[in-house]
Amino acid sequence: MCVRRCLVGLIFCTCYLASYLTNKYVLSVLKFTYPTLFQGWQTLIGGLLLHVSWKLGWAEIHGSSRSDVSAWLPASVLFVGIIYAGSRALSKLAIPVFLTLHNVAEVILCGHQMCFRKEKTSPAKICSALFLLAAAGCLPFNDPQFDPGGYFWAVIHLFCVGAYEILQKARKPNVLSDIDQQYLNYMFSAGKTSSLLCCFIFSVVLLALASHPTGDLISVPDFPFLYFYRFHGSCCASGLLGFFLMLSTVKLKSLMAPGQCAAWIFFAKVITAGSSVLLFDMTLTSATVGCLLLGGLGEALLVFSERKGS
Repeated sequence: MCVRRCLVGLIFCTCYLASYLTNKYVLSVLKFTYPTLFQGWQTLIGGLLLHVSWKLGWAEIHGSSRSDVSAWLPASVLFVGIIYAGSRALSKLAIPVFLTLHNVAEVILCGHQMCFRKEKTSPAKICSALFLLAAAGCLPFNDPQFDPGGYFWAVIHLFCVGAYEILQKARKPNVLSDIDQQYLNYMFSAGKTSSLLCCFIFSVVLLALASHPTGDLISVPDFPFLYFYRFHGSCCASGLLGFFLMLSTVKLKSLMAPGQCAAWIFFAKVITAGSSVLLFDMTLTSATVGCLLLGGLGEALLVFSERKGS
């Protein structure tokens, strides 16, 4: 059992690393900055692969009532906001900076639990939230590659992530599994998901509708690498890696306690941030490194509090 958990953890870390590096390559190196089209492609591939996996019996998706599916609609809208804003932010920010800002979503979740749900919060978790908030707050003033647009979209991204996690916590246990939730993020049905009547790809529809007013649909013919194999291969890889990352995340959460799961996610973020510094251009100063390390300390304290709680 221990070997199986380690294997799942390593697969998760590999998918996490490869997914981030591939997306960063497409967005920053190839400069395919058309997030409605890029994320629409990823959700299309993810939805189709998940549906095929379900039909073949490789993934277990339970039927849900109309009320359960409708209740999850706000979360699906937030999911679109997460991937759209995240794509815009990642195209302009270095991966370590993006991950540091992304982690502030835990502060939102912690604040909601303390202020609205009146849950008891450990001192380690409170310190973690303060460190994460301090790191994200100081980073814009110490980032030599500061990009206002990147930070703006990162803030939108982290608020969407925080709100999404709050909705996940608010759901009654055993109503929708993690893979059911992800399936509904990809596909939204007017009836029961088991029958797939009137089924359409919800995220893709929203992103497709947004591609015209945002100008992505009109501008994409001018993309210089549109007919290059590097672009086609990277886009195919991003779709497949996103799907495998989702599956490995679901498997990780199902096999491990929250503390162990948090430790693997932290490890994946560390190796991803470290690898990105070697592969992509990033200007590091002592102040920038200090902010990133403070964010890492906050994440480590969060892992400690989760393991202690579990």
